[in-house]
Amino acid sequence: MKKIIIATRVSDLALWQAYHVKNRIEASYPDVTVELNKIVSNGDKVLDKPLALIGGKGHFTKELEDAMLAGEADLAVHSLKDVPTYIPDGLELVAITQRQDQSDVFLSHKYETLEDLPQGAVVGTTSLRRRMQLLKKRPDLVVKDLRGNVNTRLRKLSEGQYDAIILAWIGLHRLDLLKDIPFTDKLDLNSMIPPMGQAALGIEIVSDNDFIREVAMTLNDKPTFDCTMIERAFISKIGAGCSAPVACNSTIDEDVINIEAMIGYPDGSHVMYKRASALISHCDELGSQLAQDFILDGAMKILKKAEEIAFKEEMPQRL
Repeated sequence: MKKIIIATRVSDLALWQAYHVKNRIEASYPDVTVELNKIVSNGDKVLDKPLALIGGKGHFTKELEDAMLAGEADLAVHSLKDVPTYIPDGLELVAITQRQDQSDVFLSHKYETLEDLPQGAVVGTTSLRRRMQLLKKRPDLVVKDLRGNVNTRLRKLSEGQYDAIILAWIGLHRLDLLKDIPFTDKLDLNSMIPPMGQAALGIEIVSDNDFIREVAMTLNDKPTFDCTMIERAFISKIGAGCSAPVACNSTIDEDVINIEAMIGYPDGSHVMYKRASALISHCDELGSQLAQDFILDGAMKILKKAEEIAFKEEMPQRL
């Protein structure tokens, strides 16, 4: 009997995702057993600093990639939004699972909706993307950093450290945690544009293993793959890292693929928004072309300044 080893982070959500993929593989390949190699990533260890200050998204994937390169795993299951656009030699991001609901969700023990928050209310989020869009809409709010796993964040909310917090809806749904929060309000995608890859799983494999490639491709959803590759091309071209507020989302409407993106300062100012469309049959360069349009209109200057002012209160402690 063949055996496949999946590298996964040890957070509750990461394990849910890995077991989901394990079950799908074993259903498609009854003669295969799947085991999990549970790895604590650096991003899971350092919970007292914003992600951008500990090296960005790669701190959720590096240890899993190292395990694959060392022969300790055949594939890794990632939240696609955590996967950098650079993939190490010897590995490939070959499959993307069908994207689920990408919405962010407003959570509170005091207020029913974002609109109900009083002036000066404290909202928790670590995401610069969310911070930018929140403060663009409600500059009167106080946005404070929020780290920790999902349960830690929800505990901080229940303790009254924040008037509200904003998280990705899909993770709370998968872990069945929404029922324990008095007020939840899913945010419209037009008012809170998601990040690249939100609500999809990325399947990364060792390049030279043809059987694992075959298995991974049974997990792939072509429309989601097309959309997220365009999003990743946009992020790669514009060079946006974790310390820059960037929102980016692609959708399909019949035979047309659309992408919208937003960049700006973390305080909600100097926001630039653009969208573009192309036929699915001619969409290979859509993400890169949109990024080039941003660049021609001065996006790099905005991103550079945004990175300089992001987490400025935390930077001295890090240095």
